[in-house]
Amino acid sequence: MGIWQGRSRRKTSGGRLRPNRKKRRFEIARELQHAVLGAGTVKEYRVRGANQKLRILTASTINVYDPATKTRKTVKIVTVRENPANPNYVQRNIITKGAILETELGQVRVRSRPGQDGVLNGVRVESPASAS
Repeated sequence: MGIWQGRSRRKTSGGRLRPNRKKRRFEIARELQHAVLGAGTVKEYRVRGANQKLRILTASTINVYDPATKTRKTVKIVTVRENPANPNYVQRNIITKGAILETELGQVRVRSRPGQDGVLNGVRVESPASAS
């Protein structure tokens, strides 16, 4: 079943809105495909205007910026530590923007959108244990 991103048929007050047209194909959203920990695969798909977007399906490395040393490194991902989008994503190792990942370098916050950018960028964060 598709996800429809059109206008609701109800007002904010709960009253009925009578639409002046039916649903349109461009209002249909794509099925969810989450970026997970894995080998490293990227899918290319067509969007409106014949443009292209890249979606990460599986990722094993992340580009990490370290603000302390002002350097960038490509580092191996160990696991997902925290995900504010959905607590269940931690158990399933799903990566979204804002997720905290455990890497070989330490903890990293994801700053890119893996479902739309096709790359995985992050910023190193101090873990609460090392801060005190």
